[in-house]
Amino acid sequence: MKKPIIPEGAAKPLAPYSPAVEMNGMVFLSGQIALIGSTGKLQMASIAEETKQVMENISILLKASGLSFEHLVKCTIFLSSMDHYGAVNEVYGKYFGDVPPAREAVAVKGLPAGVNVEISGIAMR
Repeated sequence: MKKPIIPEGAAKPLAPYSPAVEMNGMVFLSGQIALIGSTGKLQMASIAEETKQVMENISILLKASGLSFEHLVKCTIFLSSMDHYGAVNEVYGKYFGDVPPAREAVAVKGLPAGVNVEISGIAMR
């Protein structure tokens, strides 16, 4: 049976979806954008700050699941432009140890709320 993970204080979804769902020891994290949970506003001061907020939102979901970044096995990074690739990698990489998750990074035509980066993931117990 799947179990939704909806932590208090986390950013509210912009559409009908669960921020994360757990099933059979796997936690599927919906794409996270730079929404600040306490205010509902976007953190878009710079691509680095935007990426940091995305990663903090992922951290909130992982903690609510009883997991950490070590448990992430797969991520997908969606970018508004490949021009952001280096800056996103610089921030993203700080959240992982010696074995970061498998991942891909792609540029897309548009992202929700006009953001520049969205990251989804899969974690395992």
